[in-house]
Amino acid sequence: MKTRLFVSRDLINGDVAVLEGDRARYLGRVLRLRVGDEITIFDGTGPEWSATIDAMTKSTVTLQVGDSHEAGTESPLKIHLVQGISRGERMDFVVQKATELGVKRITPVMTEYGVVKLDSKRAEKRRLHWQGVAASACEQSGRIRPPLVDTPMPLNDWHGAAHAGDATRLVLRPGAARPLSDVETPDTGLCLLVGPEGGFSEREYDDAAFSGFEAVTLGPRILRTETAAVAAIAIAQALWGDL
Repeated sequence: MKTRLFVSRDLINGDVAVLEGDRARYLGRVLRLRVGDEITIFDGTGPEWSATIDAMTKSTVTLQVGDSHEAGTESPLKIHLVQGISRGERMDFVVQKATELGVKRITPVMTEYGVVKLDSKRAEKRRLHWQGVAASACEQSGRIRPPLVDTPMPLNDWHGAAHAGDATRLVLRPGAARPLSDVETPDTGLCLLVGPEGGFSEREYDDAAFSGFEAVTLGPRILRTETAAVAAIAIAQALWGDL
């Protein structure tokens, strides 16, 4: 399988693309590719391109861009994951696996029981980090459109700014009466609300219900936040998507 690489610039057939910094070092020093080797590149707009390494220096790689083609790896199910922020690698894991499973948008939210609190500067830094995690997951999984990762915000602020629209809105809640597998097929999209390590407070569940979220369960066992998010997305894709 060819190396796949996300390129943060617009690509066109027959173009010449020059990669610098980490992207160039990854191809040359990590993968040890050479002039004449072929890779696949994508810019997040839809198609992907074949590209040939035309020249290399210690800090740059010049690519000759070939023809574009559609990959057919994007899910028809539009999933928006609103995820209570968890600590360290747990949140990275959720972003990575949600991307692999075809999620279209990820909104990290700060919650009452969540241990992660971010000011505006740190929130933007985290967003850029998670967007990079998503781009890397696209490279590995064959996706061509990285999910949008929003700037982290308080859950109440997200409720205040969000519009219900026609999307099916579900919040994971242990002990809820209705299983996720019993939900009707979403008409336009699916919004999943998942709590952090400590779960949601009763007030947050009430706010979710007021915002149009229905509580659903994944079964009789209590799952960790990262397990719950991945399991819910996988079930949704199996029921209504492309798994």
